[in-house]
Amino acid sequence: MRSFVARAALLACAGLTLGACQQSASSPAPNPALASTGVTSPGFRLPETAGCAGEVSRFRAVMDNDLATGHVGKSVHARATADINRAAAACSAGRDAEAVRIIASTKGRFGYP
Repeated sequence: MRSFVARAALLACAGLTLGACQQSASSPAPNPALASTGVTSPGFRLPETAGCAGEVSRFRAVMDNDLATGHVGKSVHARATADINRAAAACSAGRDAEAVRIIASTKGRFGYP
C-alpha cells in the first residue's frame, strides 16, 4: 500500500510539473496601429523576377505583407528591410552571390524558410 501511495504522489507531482510546461503563453494583442487583418489579401502575388533581383523582391514582398498583416512588428520589419536593402545594393552592383547570401542569412535570422 505504501508503494502505491508513493507512486500516486510521484505521478501527481509529475503531472503538475508537465502541466506547467504545457501552459501556452497568450498571443500578444494585434497592434491596432498596423490596421492588420491577419490575413494576406487575395490579390497578393510574389514577384516572378529571376536571379538575385527576384530573391530580393520576393523577400521584400513577404516582409511587407507580414508587416501589413501584423505578423511582424515594425522593428523586425525595419531590421529585415535594412538587410534587404544591402542585398539589393549588392545585386545591383553585380554581386549576385553576395546578395543571395544576405537574403538567405536574413531569412534564417528571422525564421523564414
